[in-house]
Amino acid sequence: MGEVFFHIDLDAFFASVEIIDHPEYKGKPLIIGTPGPRHVASTCSYEARKYGVHSAMPMTTALKLCPNAVCVPGRMKRYSEMSRKVMDIIKNFAPGFLQVSIDEAFLDLTGMERIYPLPGKAARILKDEIKKETGLTVSIGVAASRYIAKLASDYRKPDGLTIVPHGKEEIFVDTVGLKKLWGIGDSTYSSLLRKGISSTEALRHYTLQELSSIFGESNGSYLYTISRGLDPGIYQGEAKSRSISTEETFYPDVYGYDALDAYLLEMSQEVMFRAFEEKKNPRTVGIKLRYGDFSTTSVQETPPRPIYSSSDVYRIARKLLRERYTGDGVRLLGVVLSGIYDGEDVEQRDLFSEKEERERKLEKTILSLSMKGSRIMKARNLKEKQW
Repeated sequence: MGEVFFHIDLDAFFASVEIIDHPEYKGKPLIIGTPGPRHVASTCSYEARKYGVHSAMPMTTALKLCPNAVCVPGRMKRYSEMSRKVMDIIKNFAPGFLQVSIDEAFLDLTGMERIYPLPGKAARILKDEIKKETGLTVSIGVAASRYIAKLASDYRKPDGLTIVPHGKEEIFVDTVGLKKLWGIGDSTYSSLLRKGISSTEALRHYTLQELSSIFGESNGSYLYTISRGLDPGIYQGEAKSRSISTEETFYPDVYGYDALDAYLLEMSQEVMFRAFEEKKNPRTVGIKLRYGDFSTTSVQETPPRPIYSSSDVYRIARKLLRERYTGDGVRLLGVVLSGIYDGEDVEQRDLFSEKEERERKLEKTILSLSMKGSRIMKARNLKEKQW
C-alpha cells in the first residue's frame, strides 16, 4: 500500500466548542474575539465566514463585514481541554502521531495494512469516534505525503474526507489551484501573477533553476516541488520527543506586532497548560516565524530562572518576537517549550518567589476548574488578551 498519512483538522475549532457549550449560538455568525481597535478575530463560525470574516482579521473590520455577529471572548483552557480529548483519541488510533497545533495533527499509518487495509474506511471510523466522544467534527485528508494530506483535509470542509490516491498528487494540486496551495501567501502569489504564472500547470513550465533565480533558492525550490504534487518536507523532523509546541497558520498573512502578540498570549497559555497536564516543566522557550515568501526563522531562549507559568512563557516569547519580527506578512507563528523534564526540580524550587508560587498554583487551579467546564479566567488575562 505504500506510505499513508492522515491530516486531521478540527472544523472551526474554537467556535465549535462554544456552540457545544452554548447551543443557542448554533446557526448564528459567531466570532471568537473581543471588540476593539487593537483586537483581532481568533476564529469564527462558518456562518461568519460567509460574510468574509477570517482569523487574524482586525475586529473592527470583522464587525463591519458582519455587524450582526455574536462575539465571545476566547477560553483557551476550555479549548485546550477539548483538544486534549481529541488528540488522545487520535494518538490511540495509530502510533505515528504528530500534533502540530491545538486543532490539527498527522497520523502515519504506513505499514499498518493488516489493521487498516482500507484507509478511507479507517478515516471514517476515526471521524465517527471523535464526533461520538466530543461532539466535534473533523475534516481528514488521506494521502501518501503529509503535505498533500494537509491540502486534502481543507478541500471539503467542514466534516470532510478527501482521499488522494498515490500517483494522482499532481492532478490534485491542479484541482486545488495555485492560490490555495498551502505555503503560498499573498506576497508570493502576487509575485507569481506578475510573472504571468496563474496556475500550477503554468508553474510547472519553469525549471528549478529558473524559479530559484526569480524567487530565491529556498522559495524557488518550494514552488517547484509543490507544483508537482511532491512533499517539500516541511513537517519532517518537527516532532520532538522532549518538547511541547503549537503553531497557527494564517490566511491571509498577518501583519503587525500587536496582532502577532495577541496570538502569542493564547499560544503561551496553551503550551504551558499542556505542560501542567503532562506534569512536565520546560527549561527553554522558542518561537517560529514563517513569512509569506516561506522563509522561516526560529529562535529560542533559556532563562537563568525556572519557567514557572504561562506568564513566563509569554514574556520570553514576546521578547523573541520583538527581536526577530521583520514587519513582513507572517504565514505561520509557533511557540515551543523544550528542555522538558518530569515533575518539579526540587533544587530549583527554592528559587521561586512567593509570587511565582501563587502564580503557578493559580494557573493549576484554573486548569482544574476549566476541565470541569468553568469559565474562570485570570483578571490579568482579561485585561491583556487581544483577540
